[in-house]
Amino acid sequence: MFLRQNLRWLSAGFVLTFVSAFGQTWFISLFAGAIKAEHGLTDGSWGSLYTVATLCAAALMFWRGSLADTIPLSRLAPAVAAIFAIAALGMALAHSVWVLGISLFLLRFCGQGMFSHMAMTAMGRWFQAQRGKAVALANLGHPAGEVVVPLVTVLAIAVIGWRLSWGAVTLVLLVGVAPLLWSLLRNDRTPKGQGAAKLAAGLAGRQWTRQDAARHWLLPALLPVLLTPGFISTVVFFHQVHIAEVKGWTLTAMAPGYSAFAAANVISALLAGWAADRFGSQRLLTVLLLPMGIGVALIGPSEQVFGWYLALGFIGITQGTASALWGVLLPAVYGTRNLGSIRSLATTIMVISTAIGPGITGILIDRGMNFPAQSLWLGAWCLLLLIGCWGIDRKLTRELNA
Repeated sequence: MFLRQNLRWLSAGFVLTFVSAFGQTWFISLFAGAIKAEHGLTDGSWGSLYTVATLCAAALMFWRGSLADTIPLSRLAPAVAAIFAIAALGMALAHSVWVLGISLFLLRFCGQGMFSHMAMTAMGRWFQAQRGKAVALANLGHPAGEVVVPLVTVLAIAVIGWRLSWGAVTLVLLVGVAPLLWSLLRNDRTPKGQGAAKLAAGLAGRQWTRQDAARHWLLPALLPVLLTPGFISTVVFFHQVHIAEVKGWTLTAMAPGYSAFAAANVISALLAGWAADRFGSQRLLTVLLLPMGIGVALIGPSEQVFGWYLALGFIGITQGTASALWGVLLPAVYGTRNLGSIRSLATTIMVISTAIGPGITGILIDRGMNFPAQSLWLGAWCLLLLIGCWGIDRKLTRELNA
């Protein structure tokens, strides 16, 4: 009943998260070998360019993420899709590092940044009583993209080459995605019987601004929790070739790990959405980083490739839980009037984490600490944060119930 009544708006959220794949690290990395060869880039220079582009995208995200509060999504989403298409065309035509860098910047801003941001802002604003369920269903686009897009992309690169593959992405975004988003979003949603749900208040019955939220104790306390999932998942995928070399595995043998990651992501997102509606989203904080801590730590001692599957499965549990958690927690705490502005701050932090991760871990690899050794420290970091998350949960629960 819920799915049937809200299919249009849930589909819009799914499309946004699915198409965000074209700006994600794992997708761009499929072209890394060809791009480095074409532009004469080393691993270090390619990684540095990627980090700078992502940091610039994070800065723009912080500055312009609030557009989701002031421009109807029926106009904003197709416009961002058009910019996304320009970025993909730039990748297809780039014959200089400058054009490559600008294209990467726009890909990261539109894909990892705005498309996911618009989806979660819409779900948080449109739904209240079943917000967790809506967020979880919309977020299914992420694992769906992780399963489908790599297979199609690898085949396309083999058949038509990497530049024409980016050209195909351009056509998909411009001719398919932009009109589809306009069609799905042309009528805004007001939940039946909850005419004021779009402006649901947060703590103390207030509609918080981004400045208010930044001064509130919660966002600073959540800073390491916001940074950690994106940091770890990005570096695990970014360094998978290095991990294969250290462990003596093949990338073909490691490929089923993507399926384990996606399946765990889907299941945990759905369960987390239900749990957030049933028990309160803040309750998820206490267990959020436990699976990721176990998963990343498994990479270190694993000698058989099955350990890689387990690692990605556990990491996927945290990623799915996090996608549901942030989509529900922020509107519950800070209200929905300025949700786009507040979410842009959280999204900026997450994008920054994906930018700095490859650089920091790459330097450590160059200095002799391979990633399997680093993974043990990353696991310990997750377990340490569990103590802080328990404290945040207790304090926030008291404030929400006051």
